[in-house]
Amino acid sequence: MSDLFHEEIPTEYLDQIFDVVEKTPRHIYQILTKRENRMFEYVSKRKIPENIWLGVTVEDIQSGLPRIDKLRKLNAEIKFLSIEPLLEDLGEIDLTNIDWVIVGGESGPKARPMKPEWVVNIKRQCQEQDVAFFFKQWGTWGADGVKRNKKSNGRLLLGKEWNEYPENKSAVAV
Repeated sequence: MSDLFHEEIPTEYLDQIFDVVEKTPRHIYQILTKRENRMFEYVSKRKIPENIWLGVTVEDIQSGLPRIDKLRKLNAEIKFLSIEPLLEDLGEIDLTNIDWVIVGGESGPKARPMKPEWVVNIKRQCQEQDVAFFFKQWGTWGADGVKRNKKSNGRLLLGKEWNEYPENKSAVAV
């Protein structure tokens, strides 16, 4: 796992990857980046294969929220946000042209806590703006504010698991 749009990834290598994607339409490729400018520059010059879902990481207001504007301008089949780790309350989010939001807390020994109200705020906005919502995990800090193993903290939000997926717009019903 790495950021496909890292500055040190040559354009020729990206071309090879996109060629493989186009030759394997039976698979769905989720490409997630923190380098929205390079992604925009690369994919806006070509037809984006229907089996590529493009996403950006949104961890906070300052760095993460601006990435959404570049993503929403791309003509990808599915556009998604990985709001993980959620490091602060993001306030109101414009989810126009966004199909899916994944939310999760931070893991590891230096993990920062995620507050339940931050997650509920995002879930509410997804519901209001008709965007699929997936709650991945609490991370190292539980909903109760206790630090423990992330598996012990689980993935329940408001007493249930949230496993929504975006509707694949080009999928053909059989």
